[in-house]
Order: sequence, then C-alpha cells, then structure tokens
Amino acid sequence: MAEQHTPRSLIVSLYGAYGRAPDGSPVPVAALIRLLAVLGVDAPSVRSSVSRLKRRGLLLPARTAGGAAGYALSDDARRLLDDGDRRIYARTEPKLSEGWVLAVFSVPEAERHKRHLLRSRLGRLGFGTAAPGVWIAPARLYEETRNALERLELSPYVELFRGDHLGYAATAGAVARWWDLPAIAGLHEEFLAVHEPVLRAWRTALAGPGPAADGLVADAPVVDAPATDAPAKRAEDAYRDYLLVLDSWRRLPYADPVLPAELLPDDWPGRRSAEVFAALHELLRDRGAEFVRPFLSED
Repeated sequence: MAEQHTPRSLIVSLYGAYGRAPDGSPVPVAALIRLLAVLGVDAPSVRSSVSRLKRRGLLLPARTAGGAAGYALSDDARRLLDDGDRRIYARTEPKLSEGWVLAVFSVPEAERHKRHLLRSRLGRLGFGTAAPGVWIAPARLYEETRNALERLELSPYVELFRGDHLGYAATAGAVARWWDLPAIAGLHEEFLAVHEPVLRAWRTALAGPGPAADGLVADAPVVDAPATDAPAKRAEDAYRDYLLVLDSWRRLPYADPVLPAELLPDDWPGRRSAEVFAALHELLRDRGAEFVRPFLSED
C-alpha cells in the first residue's frame, strides 16, 4: 500500500467521513473543490474524478436546497460505505471458534472474464486461496461477501459454505499458505511509518510534550506539529490529517482479513496499526467536521 492518494479515492473517503447526510442531501460541487484543494487536488482533477464516479453509478447529480449543483450518494454507494464502516471501524477481536466461510466457484469457459472478476473481487474482500477454485475467509465476512456477489450478479457461479478447519495441517501453518502474511505485514508497517508520527504530533500539540500514551508512538519520528493557537487552522489540519489517514487505512481491512491472534506471528503489526488509526479517528474526526461543516451548508 503505497501512500498515493488519488483524487477519486479522496472523494470517496470524504463522502464516507463527512458526506452522508441523513436526508441524502448532496454535497455542493463547490464544496468538493474547496475541500479537496486543502489536500492539494486541483479543480479539474476533482471534476474529472466526480465524472468517473458518476459513470460508475456511485454519485448522482442533484441540487442543494439553495439550488447549487451537487452530487449525492447513490443507494449502491451508501451500501458500499456502510459495508466499509463495519471493517474500517471494527474493534472486536476475532475468535478462531467463529470458523470460516468458503467460496467455491465454477465459471463456463465462454464467460471466463467473470472468472477473473470473481478472483479479483474475492481477493479484495480479504479471501485467501485454500486450493484452486476454493477461497477462504473468516466467517464474519459471509454477509458482506454475499451482498457483493449479488450486487455484481456473480452469485450464480458461486457456492458458499461455512465451517471449521479440521486438518491435516495446523491452522496457523495453513493460513500462512492461504494468505501472503509478510506482504500484509508490510502494508501495516508502511501505514505505521506514515501515520504513527502524525499521532505523536497531535498528542504533543493537544496535551503538551510528555510520554507517549500506551507506548503506541514511543519510537515514531517527529513530524511538524499541527497548529493549536488558531481554532480554524487547527480544524483544517485535523480535517486534512484525518482524511489522509482514513484514505490510507480503509484499504487495509480488505487486504488483511484480520485473523485471530493465535494464527499470527507474535510481532504482527496489524494490531498496532489498528490502534493508531483508532486513536487518530478519536482525535481528529470531529475536529475535522468543524472545518467541513460550513462548506456543506453553503448553497
């Protein structure tokens, strides 16, 4: 997971964090342009990315109450964001006793393009490969998997099963074959290298210098501290840093199936990166909302 924040990805993160009004009201185009400018995205890139999201059926053109041009989330987009919430903000520890979900598929040769689509989608949902044509994931991913396959009209090609792993190899050894654990660990380390220093800077700015809380950022390098003397600037910094960490983090719970601790190496970095994201979410999300709110209310 390289730290590359594309305009389209940032727009999705912005809607996920701040753009889901209960009444479904649209986000003004002018607000999208101003809010993305804070992250260095120019207006033509915003408009181009919005157009692509519109073509994919995720954004719908609409007028605000004051008549300004804007875009609202489609029903499919809301479902995707709701599914994402359950992964992005999950804080429950998985249990081995919950079991597994298996996806077995068969696609006719005449429709082999759907075979690639199935493999790609299952991989993006966090499935590992137990055997050719047999994909496996923690059982808690069943509902999301079923919804995704039905939404993509791939369910006729797939059978889903739920059960336990009974052998013959030890389960901890098997998961090391089913998933590329070193690659996933590398994604967590990349996330920590960028965002752990941000957490340290915010804690220092808000609470003053002192020992790092919970040992989360004790060895992290220092980055420039956010502004604390001007509330408006502090809210802008919080918005910028929160959107960047969210945009980075929201991919990780899909690359990482979040396996039970007893199946992972002792030095697994996934728990630490989850703690860093949770801490930044707690510190920054609502502070960032103070910056975003006036833009969303403009007509």
